[in-house]
This record gives sequence, structure tokens and C-alpha cells, in this order.
Amino acid sequence: MLDGALLLQTCLNAIYAASYLSLIAVGLVLIFGVMRVVNFAHGELYMVGAYALFWVFSQNELPFFLGVAVAIVGVGLIGLIMERALFRPMRDNPLGGLIMSIGVLLMLQALAVQAFGVRKKSIPGPYHGSIELFGIEGLTISAQRLVVIAFAVVLLGALWAFLKRSKLGWALRAVAQDPEAASLQGISIGKISMLAMVLGAALAGAAGALTATIVPTGPYMGHSVIIAAFIVIIVGGVGSLEGAVIASILYAFVATFVTTFADGVIADIVGLLLMFAVLIVRPHGLFGKPERA
Repeated sequence: MLDGALLLQTCLNAIYAASYLSLIAVGLVLIFGVMRVVNFAHGELYMVGAYALFWVFSQNELPFFLGVAVAIVGVGLIGLIMERALFRPMRDNPLGGLIMSIGVLLMLQALAVQAFGVRKKSIPGPYHGSIELFGIEGLTISAQRLVVIAFAVVLLGALWAFLKRSKLGWALRAVAQDPEAASLQGISIGKISMLAMVLGAALAGAAGALTATIVPTGPYMGHSVIIAAFIVIIVGGVGSLEGAVIASILYAFVATFVTTFADGVIADIVGLLLMFAVLIVRPHGLFGKPERA
């Protein structure tokens, strides 16, 4: 017989997993939707965000939220450099952009190894203890995970408001939907691509910094995250921000429940099966639109 408290606890763990995975997947969708670049280095941007927090908060003993801010700004700047120096010259060459992203992936990993070594870092969080929810014994969530969830809600809400309520957000959505029509209306494709890359990278950096006190920080921590993010954006529909969020929640719940009641390897397999099942029923994903001929 299943324990009700364990089920609720697993749901809480899934909400935490969905929160940071949404940040990563939405960033990846922003970059692909506007630039049509499959950024394989996105997991390494997440890794850089984690190391930024380690350097600011753990090594230099500065405030935790300053470390998060440094991660967001610093990784956003890396995204800016990637767009201007690598992806923009390859705008009409999708394969070239993909190869460039793999090059950045390897370079960032090598730099992380050179700067911090290959051993994983464990970073104690600033908030300790757990909060018992609804007076149910055993149903708890750590304060640090609550911070991650709250940050994810705020950041995604701010992004949604920016995309829906601002001219720049409108321009970004216009370029994602039809770059040629947007260009004819006077929208600068280069500036919007730069904006998408900065926002996407910054979201990955935020996810890395926020989770750095919960998961071990290492040079290769981006591998598992990027695989999950790719599954999420395929399930949600490539290019759909709403789909990325919904699919993140769906994937996180499936993976967390399978991990809790079976193991992590089976959870990875089930995640792939989930993707295949969705593609069989809807080849363009849950919220994606078929490509026009």
C-alpha cells in the first residue's frame, strides 16, 4: 500500500525539479526559436552559473544572492559573446552553428577543469533546515529548494511579462514566428538574436547558480541536464515556450516518481519512452506547430 505522505513528498520533489528544468528548457527554446541554433553548450552555461556561485558565495564568502546575480549577468555576457562572435557569422549555416556550440561546450569544460579541477564541489547553502507542510509528518521541503522554486516562478513570470507586454518582447516573438516578415517591418534580426541569446544563457546561468547548493558542482554536470532539456523541448514542441514549461513539469513528475519507486536509470529510459510516445501521437510535440512546406 502506498504511503500518502511519500506520494506528496515525491510531488514536492517533482515541483522542485520542474522549476530549474523549466529555466533551462525555456532558455534553450528562446535561442532555438529566434536563431534556429541547437545550442549544445547550454548545459555548460548551466555549469558556469554553478561555478560562478561557488566562486562568489563559497570562495569569497559574499552574499548568496550576489552570487546568483553574478551568475545571471556573467553567463548572459558569455551568451552575448557567443552570438556575436560565433553564431551570427553562421546565421545561414545551421550545421556550422551546431559545430560552434560543440566547440564552446568543450572549451567551457576545459576551462572549468583548469580553474577548479575535476573534483566535484559541495556548496553548503545559506538556508538550512526544512519546513513541514500542512502539518503532515514527513512532508517537508528544504528552505533551499523553496528558494529555487520561488526564483524560477519569478524569473519565468518576468520573462512572460516581458514577452507579452513590451515592444522588445513583441519583436522577439515576431522574429521567432517569421523572421522575414519581422525584418520587413524594420525589426533588426541581429539585435533580437543577441537579446534571445543573452536571455537564454542568463536563464541557464540562473538555474546553475540556484541549484549549486543542492547538487554537486563539477565540470561535466551539464551532460544530464542538457539531455533532459532536449527531451523536454521535443515533447513540448520545439520553439514553444509554453510547451517547454508544461513538458518540464510532465517530465519532472515522471522522472521523479520513477526514480523514487524504481531507480534513476529506469527513470532515464522512461523519459526517452515518454518522448517517443509523444512524437508518435504528435510528431511536432504537444504545443508545437507543423513546419510550413
